[in-house]
Amino acid sequence: MSVNILIPSLSQITEAAQSFVEIMGSRKVFAFYGEMGAGKTTFVRAICKALGVCEVVNSPTFSIVNEYESETTGQVIFHFDFYRINRIEEVYDMGYEEYFYSGNVCFIEWPELIEELLPDDVVRVCISVDANEARKVEINN
Repeated sequence: MSVNILIPSLSQITEAAQSFVEIMGSRKVFAFYGEMGAGKTTFVRAICKALGVCEVVNSPTFSIVNEYESETTGQVIFHFDFYRINRIEEVYDMGYEEYFYSGNVCFIEWPELIEELLPDDVVRVCISVDANEARKVEINN
């Protein structure tokens, strides 16, 4: 099953993030695909805000993983960015299983670099940009 969310402009990202949260259901691991500049981090930031995260959400490009907590639910959210990994062993060394199988929400940017490690029930989220700079978010369950 596939669901699409259209984000015509950045001013509508809050509504799009809320729609995404409603679609999430009980699923926990989300892999965000898209070219550099497609808006993966921006969308994850908006989703975290919709989930009740009040702290600043930044790309974990250098730290690989950031941890946030929802102030409304106490839910822990892990945000990954695997863009800078050089070898899959780096992901093994960080103990990825403890995150992916923790029961906490995981948002993963650049999952194509660790595709073989993704859980079977991962939700794939593809973000693309059209000629008018609108974003299309395709959620594949």
